[in-house]
Amino acid sequence: MSKYDAKAIQILEDSQAVRKRPGMYIGSTDERGLHHLIYEVVDNSIDEALAGYCKRISVILHGDGSVSVEDDGRGIPVDIHPEKGKSALEIVMTVLHAGAKFDKKAYRITGGLHGVGIHVVNFLSEWLKVYVKRDEKIYFQWYVRGKPQCDVHVVGEFVNGQVRWYEAGHEEHFKYPRGTYVRFKPDPEIFETTEFKYGIVKKKLRDLAFLNRGVEIELEDERTGKHEVFHYEGGIVEFVKFLNEGYNSLHKDVIYGMDEQDGIIVEFALQYNDSTSENLIAFVNTINTVEGGTHVSGFRSALTKAINDFAKGKGMLKDMSLQGEDVREGLTAVIHVKHPNPQFEGQTKAKLGNSEVKGVVFSVVNRILSTYFEEHPDVATNIVTKAIAAARARIAARKARELARRKNYLESLDLPGKLADCTSEDPEEAELFIVEGDSAGGSAKQARDRHFQAILPLRGKILNVEKARIDKVFKNNEIRALISAIGTGVREDFDYSKLRYHKIIIMTDADVDGAHIRTLLLTFFYRYMPELIERGHVYIAQAPLYRIQRGKEIYYVYSDEEKEEMLKKYPNASVQRFKGLGEMNPQQLWETTMDPEKRRLIRVTIEDAAEADRLFSILMGEAVEPRREFIIEHAREVMNIDI
Repeated sequence: MSKYDAKAIQILEDSQAVRKRPGMYIGSTDERGLHHLIYEVVDNSIDEALAGYCKRISVILHGDGSVSVEDDGRGIPVDIHPEKGKSALEIVMTVLHAGAKFDKKAYRITGGLHGVGIHVVNFLSEWLKVYVKRDEKIYFQWYVRGKPQCDVHVVGEFVNGQVRWYEAGHEEHFKYPRGTYVRFKPDPEIFETTEFKYGIVKKKLRDLAFLNRGVEIELEDERTGKHEVFHYEGGIVEFVKFLNEGYNSLHKDVIYGMDEQDGIIVEFALQYNDSTSENLIAFVNTINTVEGGTHVSGFRSALTKAINDFAKGKGMLKDMSLQGEDVREGLTAVIHVKHPNPQFEGQTKAKLGNSEVKGVVFSVVNRILSTYFEEHPDVATNIVTKAIAAARARIAARKARELARRKNYLESLDLPGKLADCTSEDPEEAELFIVEGDSAGGSAKQARDRHFQAILPLRGKILNVEKARIDKVFKNNEIRALISAIGTGVREDFDYSKLRYHKIIIMTDADVDGAHIRTLLLTFFYRYMPELIERGHVYIAQAPLYRIQRGKEIYYVYSDEEKEEMLKKYPNASVQRFKGLGEMNPQQLWETTMDPEKRRLIRVTIEDAAEADRLFSILMGEAVEPRREFIIEHAREVMNIDI
């Protein structure tokens, strides 16, 4: 054993510390952490926008795997720092906890608080180049894995709006004559994947454009030629309209309010629709607080009070009161709080903790809503009427649950004929396959490893829970079987400790009906057991489309493109098209779809709650036209939609 003395105490440089424990700074080194690099750089540009100095931001996904982010802000300072004796640009790029966001002189409102943003991007990049355009001059420095490869120096200037380079080797094409340009390539030594996904970046930039009214954010993908510009003069009002696509709104206009109290700016927009779900998206200084916090608590309390006060004043409630869940049914809302000193829980900034914010948000929202309801009694009456219907459904659902508990309703289902359980009692190794139809179910029962794989065949298409209240959901046989097999209960009765299988695998046919059943099941999990998705327990099994045989060699392929490539290699091969899982014999089903060593599983994740909610509303809601447009646009990729 080595001696434990002063020599054993390591002092890591900033870059070494970040590279050794990247998850501490960006959450993970998977796809989520990779995209977080872009967000850190873009957030710096957004901070310039919040300060009033930036109106345009450009993000380009380059063909070489790098990303550039450019803005037309003031540009990172390049003069010599009085204490460090180095250019401020180099300090910003290479020193942890260095920045202009601590004393609130340069930035009153900012998302980056910990001073570990762009330095971390630098430390986790194979290389990074930064250009600062100030006073017609172009300053430059580049780094390899966080280490400067040259001093900050002038490499060019703007003459009549055109770049004149002083030295060779600079190929950048700037969009704006002032501001900061950062281009970086993620380090494959750090990240599990270094391929950026256009859709993920698009969602983030679109949200930022909604939250920063008037700021133009451009996204370009050199790999595919895709190009979009996000620019919303209506701000979060347009955000709510976007989220409500696919729903029938209860009132035409989006209710909007903004005010400042005690140095905190509160902005919100809301609109009700005829669904039974709530879609509340909350931000603090443009950061999506996915776990809520004190601002969400204040908003919900104000909404409940304002609606109850109006309803009681109009004599609509008699002897009852509306609860929070009643007034939030069918609500789509966006809250954006701007705070000079927000206190987040954790580096990922998922939850706001400032205690004073709850009272400020409550005061602002309650005052604005109360005034609005007085001036628009028809809108308020529609909202109250829907809330009263929700309250009655809640009471009916409570009675149904109480009856279910008294009769041991869910646990007493006749499951042996449906559920072929596994012998293992260890949830961590147990898997539940939800299979479409009796034919495929029978084949899966024969194919499975009985020790750890359970099979639950479903008959037909389950209830669309997007359109049904909870009391009706409890009466559906297939959903009751699902709830009973999984063991956790649903919604407020959900108990994670009772989960019987850590892998819940949806296995449906690779056709339109199979895709519909899969969407119905995902809608159920998203609305009634979201924690299963959040914790990564829900999967989609990818069944092969074709069996290709040449002589004694057999290959299974999962797409038409794979088939064509295979047939180019092997002419005169025989091709079998699988129309459904039931067409496979048990051995084929095991080899292709159930064997942990060979199968392909897609883990269902919710990268963007707002987009997922909007997608479900389009696919499963009442409005026909948005669904038709979506299907036409995504017809070729409909089998591979990620939540």
